Amino acid sequence: MARIELNTEVPHSARIYDYLLGGKDNFVADRAAAAAITVDWPHLAISMRANRNYMARQARFIAAELGIRQFLDIGAGLPTAPNLHEVVQEVAPESRVLYVDNDPLVLVHARALLTGSPQGRTAYLDADLHDPDAIVRSAEFHETFDLTRPVALSLIAILQFIVDDAEAHRIIDTLMAPLPPGSVLALSTVTAASAPDEVNRGVAAYVARGIDEKARDRAEVEKLFRGLDLIDPGVTLVNHWRPDEAARAVPDAHVHMYGGVAVKR
Repeated sequence: MARIELNTEVPHSARIYDYLLGGKDNFVADRAAAAAITVDWPHLAISMRANRNYMARQARFIAAELGIRQFLDIGAGLPTAPNLHEVVQEVAPESRVLYVDNDPLVLVHARALLTGSPQGRTAYLDADLHDPDAIVRSAEFHETFDLTRPVALSLIAILQFIVDDAEAHRIIDTLMAPLPPGSVLALSTVTAASAPDEVNRGVAAYVARGIDEKARDRAEVEKLFRGLDLIDPGVTLVNHWRPDEAARAVPDAHVHMYGGVAVKR
């Protein structure tokens, strides 16, 4: 697969995300895009932080309650604490994590900053979610995972950039196909359900800056889990998914992500 060149003059969703979460791994174009987008989407950073909290809660649940020790995290974004491997290796140091992204800056920082526990493994793959076959055929995938044991596929805050539902279903099906029964799909994606005017304006602002994005309703998100068994509480705003104190403190109107976790039969 051809390596994507770093273009600092074009805003990138991962670097906008990093900037809005208070990170430093972004460029002028990303900061300008974030400033313009948040004029229309003023609570975007709050929603992003709620989503990050959700990522940590569901990963901890999958490791602690479901006993899974292998994690495939696609669209991992830039290193922004907590990282998935930190969460799951705190529960089980032997956990294995494969991070996948296709932004060169993400991969540079991942290799430099994301180090796993001595007992486990943390690996990195430069690949595009639009080419899931390349991910599941990769040497990194097969070297990291024992495919006789369950794997948790993590698609956190990435599927909103796959605007065609048929394409999203194809990607999920391809990635889940080689994973054995008992494996898990954990995802979150943008919804306008809690603040339709704000989110729809914000999505339009992303699109105007060359970043395709789609807000999905609950039924559309539930269909992303078709053929899998959703774990209680099903698809919900991420601050309502097995909430901790911090999640309960966030107003629903400021949370613009649906999330859910489901198990492969």
